[in-house]
Amino acid sequence: MPSHTRPDWERRLVTPQAALTRIRPGTTIFIGTGPATPRTLLNSLMDSDAHNAKDLELLQLATHGNIMSVADLRAHNYRLKTFFSGYISWRTIQSGRVDLIAAYASRIPQILKSGQIPIDVAFIQVTPPDEAGYCSLGVAVDVAREAIDQASFVVGEINPDIPFTFGDTFVSIDEFDLLVRSEEPAAVYGRWAVDDAMDQVAANIAAVVKDGDCLCYTYNPLFEALSPHLSGKKDLGIHSLYFTDALMDLVKSGAVTNYRKSPFRGKSLTSYALGTEALYRWLDRNPLVEFQGIDWVCNPTFIGRNPQFVAIYEARKVDLFGGVAFPTRGRVASGPGEVVDFFSGAEISQDGCTMLGLPSRDEKGESNILVALMDYPNQFRMRESVHMIVTEYGIANLKWRTLRERAQAIIDIAHPDDREYLVAQAREKKLLYANQIYISGTAHLYPSHLADEHTFKDGTTVRFRAIKPSDEEAMRRFFYRFSEKPIYYRFFYKIRTMSHDKMQEYVNVDYSSGVSVVGLVGRPGDEKIIAEARVVRDERDGFGNMAFLIEEAYQGIGIGSYLMGSLVRVAREKGMKGLTAEVLAGNKSMMKIFEKANLTLEAHLADGIYHIRMPFAAQGGRQE
Repeated sequence: MPSHTRPDWERRLVTPQAALTRIRPGTTIFIGTGPATPRTLLNSLMDSDAHNAKDLELLQLATHGNIMSVADLRAHNYRLKTFFSGYISWRTIQSGRVDLIAAYASRIPQILKSGQIPIDVAFIQVTPPDEAGYCSLGVAVDVAREAIDQASFVVGEINPDIPFTFGDTFVSIDEFDLLVRSEEPAAVYGRWAVDDAMDQVAANIAAVVKDGDCLCYTYNPLFEALSPHLSGKKDLGIHSLYFTDALMDLVKSGAVTNYRKSPFRGKSLTSYALGTEALYRWLDRNPLVEFQGIDWVCNPTFIGRNPQFVAIYEARKVDLFGGVAFPTRGRVASGPGEVVDFFSGAEISQDGCTMLGLPSRDEKGESNILVALMDYPNQFRMRESVHMIVTEYGIANLKWRTLRERAQAIIDIAHPDDREYLVAQAREKKLLYANQIYISGTAHLYPSHLADEHTFKDGTTVRFRAIKPSDEEAMRRFFYRFSEKPIYYRFFYKIRTMSHDKMQEYVNVDYSSGVSVVGLVGRPGDEKIIAEARVVRDERDGFGNMAFLIEEAYQGIGIGSYLMGSLVRVAREKGMKGLTAEVLAGNKSMMKIFEKANLTLEAHLADGIYHIRMPFAAQGGRQE
């Protein structure tokens, strides 16, 4: 770490044991959180058997890592109060040594200021002071300033290994009653390994993130995987409780400028730094990162001032109602009190959204998507605030959908081997219709490789993918937007209604014999289907029969030709001999699409219908 200049403050240094002599039985001691934990003071306290260090109450915002054990608390007759239980306390609240305080993260400073939770002593980790006699709180701000103001006795632990950071981090050396020198290195957090499933989850999330979005990060594998997928974005902003190595990589990639965010335009806003020594070196006196207390960083009103704020979190389990359980293992975990603040801010934000990412199965091979969460700990119950759930199998758009639509969308992104069971359970619990179709054995055949995005000649950007059962309502709305003429062109007879029975048959495709591709416009979560094309193998001759439907407002810009190319690729992949179609003689636009397909076109007109046949070239030949 860079060395700091030292005024004459070393004469005030005392041993940790000397500092502990000022403590009295029954005292409440505030201890910095996570990377800001004053480990020398805390270790000395845990090792102490002095008569005055008895029956103490320890207050820590959250427990990051195995710093305090229940055995230590029990041995000393200490109690721990925490606002989020994290790694240790979720397993040990019933031990009777841990008290959990339910509160929104943004309200914790106000709670401490009110004096409702008294603080007698504060142990605070800081950098050595600069030439003006000011220390930096370094890698964590959270509520340290409130603790200093409330405590009648403040001990500063000077740690030269932590970075001197900017923002609301400066504390005068004169605010400390005693100083101790840290005998422990800075707490570091190693980087996560990323498996293929999590990498694909991150890729799916990145596909939703737009240029100019403002993001929040935390410390887990999802965000380790996410940064490389976001490196090609432009003008991203950061308003995040945690700043990590993965986030440092994203800033260094040039994707983050913070030009469109507010407040603290031009700077990444955070409260904690969780990472390696490399991150701490990069943060040292870095003006691009602004550290502020959680009353700023977690405040939904301030979060909502950022346009396009996207709140992303990793989930442990989700259920078909949209309920969420967050991880409780690992050294850092998110809590409902934090997530409520950031989700509320995202809902206030102009064009904001919320996302949860998780692999479809856990490390034991068990489904992470359940019918109901039941007794899982660390649950987030505001399911109305969850806009999207993302797995490696896609994105479930839940915003403003019915419970039935949400359940079907979530099932669509479960592991293929788990979907049939989930459908059966959802039918039993009346979450899905009793006659809901599920085509067994085809989930693994879903052609995810067809997912693509294309901008057409008029500037319209359309996303394409294979149809899913959860598209039923969107397809019904798509159908009813048409006038009679295009419906007649598509089906050759007048259709005035499209019931659930008809539509669910339409959207449940047997991918072993065909495919349906839909085109969508709008941001995921608010998108609509504007085109659909499908091909189904005719087992009698081995050809694939095609059909197209494109919303009238989007015709003539090239979507039909694009879809034609997709169907040709699918037909070839499935070993079809060629393509066929029936087209009304008056449907000249459809005939033009076939003529431009670069395939041999055989057309026979009978009774006002063109019977189209387009054979593929023999294997090894060339199609002119």
